[in-house]
Amino acid sequence: MSKHIAVLTSGGDAPGMNACIRAIVISAQRNGDNVTGYLRGYNGLIDQQSVPLTCERMHNLTQRGGTILHSARCERFMHQDGIQQAADTLHQNGIDTLIVIGGDGSFRGAHKLAQCWGGQLIGIPGTIDNDITGTDATIGYYTAIETAVSSIDKVRDTADAFDRIFVVEVMGREAGFLGLSAALASSADFVILPELFKSSEDCLTQIDQQIRQRTDERGPVSYIIVLAENCWPGGISDLVSQLTSTTGMEVRPVTLGHVQRGGPPTSQDRILAMQLGTFACELTTQNTSGVMTGMVQHQLVAVPFDTCWSGKKSLDPACVATMQTLMNQRY
Repeated sequence: MSKHIAVLTSGGDAPGMNACIRAIVISAQRNGDNVTGYLRGYNGLIDQQSVPLTCERMHNLTQRGGTILHSARCERFMHQDGIQQAADTLHQNGIDTLIVIGGDGSFRGAHKLAQCWGGQLIGIPGTIDNDITGTDATIGYYTAIETAVSSIDKVRDTADAFDRIFVVEVMGREAGFLGLSAALASSADFVILPELFKSSEDCLTQIDQQIRQRTDERGPVSYIIVLAENCWPGGISDLVSQLTSTTGMEVRPVTLGHVQRGGPPTSQDRILAMQLGTFACELTTQNTSGVMTGMVQHQLVAVPFDTCWSGKKSLDPACVATMQTLMNQRY
């Protein structure tokens, strides 16, 4: 018996969301199911804004960044009236399964929706922050790393030319996954992450000591610091001011911002998106609901929604150890 599947993208956009939508639509059509896309996240459910999704519309979509369904945060969905309106839309349009591509906030919304709607709910993790428990990686994370690394490589050229300190702020919300990976891959001299942050004084002392050691050994040096957003008290401008005072060097801030959420997805994100989207369609044939598709040690898994926010996801210990070792070198 065919199903009517609805798909939406919610919260921050992430490269690979379109590849995931494509995988869902093609897999669903192969199963004989129909797919409807709701626009701008949960707003589309409340306002009944939707588009039919067919295989014909999926042509040339994999490499496109962003999301063809658009995305948004929905204040109305935080209230019971908005949730009920969304549930009414799903009921009135005969939706059997709702697939939500987004972060843990989007999954919390789906979890609340289950109180008003009895259909099947499946989540797919899409966020550059990679901060969702229950999956090793999220759609968009790998592309954001590449974007950050490319930007830091360019900043390095200017830092070397002028013997300056550059502080590069990357996204990540309250997690340091993107910051750690970007710092490690770009050979940054120092990284400041919420998981490892002890105190402002401790960081400033370590940075100053390292710069003085290098300067004593070979003269003026450049220095790259990767800063995870929302980590430094007072923000990047305060860090730049304190570094200038502490080291006596020129310090320049670079905030990468939303550029990290755009661009064509890397091959890793495309493959992950297709695997998670296809697996979500497999789950539509089973009697399971309120779960997120994830990838753990190269194995596809179905994770209950509440697991996604039940505990804080930990950084890879091996990556942390590697970064700490390299930060302490006197080259």
